[in-house]
Amino acid sequence: MTLKRNPAELPRAWHRELPRLPALTALRAFEAAARHESFSRAATELFVTHGAVSHQVRALEEELGQPLFARNGKRVSLTPAGRVYAERVRDALLQIAEATRALQSVTRDEVDVALRMGSGDYPGLYVERLLDDVFFPVCSPSFLGGKLPARPEDMQGLTLLRGEGDPWRPWFEAAGLDWPEPRKGLMFEDSSLLLQAAAEGQGIALIRSSLAYNDLLSGRVVRLFDVSIPCPWLLYFVCAPAMLDTPKVQAFRTWLLPEIAAFRQVLSQWA
Repeated sequence: MTLKRNPAELPRAWHRELPRLPALTALRAFEAAARHESFSRAATELFVTHGAVSHQVRALEEELGQPLFARNGKRVSLTPAGRVYAERVRDALLQIAEATRALQSVTRDEVDVALRMGSGDYPGLYVERLLDDVFFPVCSPSFLGGKLPARPEDMQGLTLLRGEGDPWRPWFEAAGLDWPEPRKGLMFEDSSLLLQAAAEGQGIALIRSSLAYNDLLSGRVVRLFDVSIPCPWLLYFVCAPAMLDTPKVQAFRTWLLPEIAAFRQVLSQWA
């Protein structure tokens, strides 16, 4: 039996309205940038563009009314005030993360297994790597009237579609192109919409093979060039160690692994 507490009996602090806080996305971007002292490395960690991190930090600085970073060309370093603020923000975010983990530990028994895309760093859980992935450019076969670029450098001046968490810059580097991250054109938060735009001839998209394979097989999009880059987040089978040998988890895993192997075989033609 659960007794509900009278609101009047709650601690006095619970009745006070919280003051206006900066956006959590801005605080996360700032914390990562402060820890790395690099917008680029923060962008890689958060799976967003360098420009997105820079924009979030700039907006936070404007809200606070003071600089948090000193900027010297492409290099950034924390100001004294920024360093103090970064420590307090990190402590607050860690408390939120710990509260979330504590809450999830109450409900974890309701979940037998999970398939997660991420870094694979899930402490206390059994983790099995299932699937790697790669990024490469795709477009409609009718893009530019069917006169598709034959070499990476032929994309100069063409419409490059952008995904919120899929920066072009790493692919440019792999292709030997010293090009900056595209700043113009539509930005898609959803990778499926990004792929759809490419299939409709709106431009060239950098897309994951596991997402594009159906469209590639059907011919709605074609791959450009033979340059690909590894996806920074992979697919993992995850469960509590105590659940691994239970019949239901073993039955699911026994069914899943051959299915994943067959899917890897399909994807191997675009590796």
